[in-house]
Amino acid sequence: MKRLLLTLTLLTAILLYSFGQTARSDAHRPQFHFSPNAHWMNDPNGMVYYKGTYHLLFQYFPGDTKWGPMHWGHATSKDMVRWQEQPIALYPDSLGWIFSGSAVVDANNTSGFGKNGQVPLVAIFTHHNSKLEKLKSTKFQYQSIAYSLDEGKTWTKYKGNPVLANPGIVDFRDPKVRWFEPQKKWIMTLATKDRVTFYSSANLKNWKKESEFGRTIGAHGGVWECPDLFPLTHNGKQSWVLLVSINPGGPNGGSATQYFVGDFDGKQFKPYSTKTKWMDYGTDNYAGVTFANTGNRVVLMGWMSNWQYAQQVPTVVWRSANTVPRELGLTDVKGDLFLTSMPVKELNTLDEKPTTLTNLNVTGQYDLTAKIGRKHDTFKLSLSAPVNDFSLVLANDQGNELVIGYDKKDNAYYIDRTRSGKKDFEKGFAKRITAPRLSTDKTLSVTLLVDVASIELFADKGLNIMTSIFFPNQNLNKQFIKSATGTTIPTLTYSGLRSSLTSGK
Repeated sequence: MKRLLLTLTLLTAILLYSFGQTARSDAHRPQFHFSPNAHWMNDPNGMVYYKGTYHLLFQYFPGDTKWGPMHWGHATSKDMVRWQEQPIALYPDSLGWIFSGSAVVDANNTSGFGKNGQVPLVAIFTHHNSKLEKLKSTKFQYQSIAYSLDEGKTWTKYKGNPVLANPGIVDFRDPKVRWFEPQKKWIMTLATKDRVTFYSSANLKNWKKESEFGRTIGAHGGVWECPDLFPLTHNGKQSWVLLVSINPGGPNGGSATQYFVGDFDGKQFKPYSTKTKWMDYGTDNYAGVTFANTGNRVVLMGWMSNWQYAQQVPTVVWRSANTVPRELGLTDVKGDLFLTSMPVKELNTLDEKPTTLTNLNVTGQYDLTAKIGRKHDTFKLSLSAPVNDFSLVLANDQGNELVIGYDKKDNAYYIDRTRSGKKDFEKGFAKRITAPRLSTDKTLSVTLLVDVASIELFADKGLNIMTSIFFPNQNLNKQFIKSATGTTIPTLTYSGLRSSLTSGK
């Protein structure tokens, strides 16, 4: 019997090792973005920083590479760059599947969950009751909580769940909770079909409705989801930013995230402008929310996909990744405040030795790969240039091309993935997407982060963002700069990026 048990143990270890190796080498596996070792992932949830560790929880279905009964997966990191996947945090139960939500550090033990001086982490999430949904009830989503007394390793669901019943709204979900210090209370920002509803609580268990926002404001091409509310300071003045993801109705098709800047008094949110603004004009940054408990830093991560094709993308053992973590800020353009996003500084630890080129005269095509003398399929590129047409072409020997650039006539940045590789899985995937340039600066500044199957464009100090995934037949390890009208690039810095994958990936 002992020999049999030993044999089974060794066989299991070999199978698990082989599975892990296959997952790490799977085609299109991101090298510096978090992706689950296997199976389906969508919205980031419960993102919180506590005692030196960042916790990323996420919508997860361990039974398939397509969406199914939702769990909360879990990964941890010391730097938001190198992630270690952990055991599943929350499983479905008799109240339903575990939909999106948030987590907070209950430092004052307002919930009463803390014991013997232990500070509770409290998760607030939507229970989705599929049985009630099938019965055509309008009350199949409601809010519940769970807590952890071991720094997020294990979670216990509150016996009094749900803590917020559904008043009869079909889409009643995605609670994002934060502490509102001026009034010593918790604020829940909840997606309620075509608007956001704010609730308050003293103890995370009993909630009171405060106000609604958005029924006649903003984009309404689809249902509102995954809101987030947080303060940012610009020129010494604090403003509040409200994020609202929408599906469909994005500026380039499918799902996307809009935002509003305004004031919040603990009861109502009042925007400075009713203009529709988009956090990311790319097609692949959705349901992004911020980490709790990060002090003066406001850091966001999003789901790097789009509901238009997320379940059809050509990956094998896993589906979906997250964007890189991005530090948020505000900037003024002609008297109007806009949200900015830039990669967190921790990502710089992946940089290989950079190469800086100056005064590049580009007419027609400039072979950047030859100039650099190295081939990378994961790299960072930053440049400054006059406001003229230019494009960066990522290519391979099979004729795949991803084109990123600026169109002076339209005053817009763009990403064109019509020839980027695999595209037949969804008819709307292969196209050129654009983002109207917001900056009035006389110089373009662009930073690109390129992974095996994704690109993130940060233009004009994070004022214009575009995120796009793609699936080349082989890695895009050649780079060219093109300009039909001719341009000079004063400064270009290029650095290969090392993989951040840990032994758990």
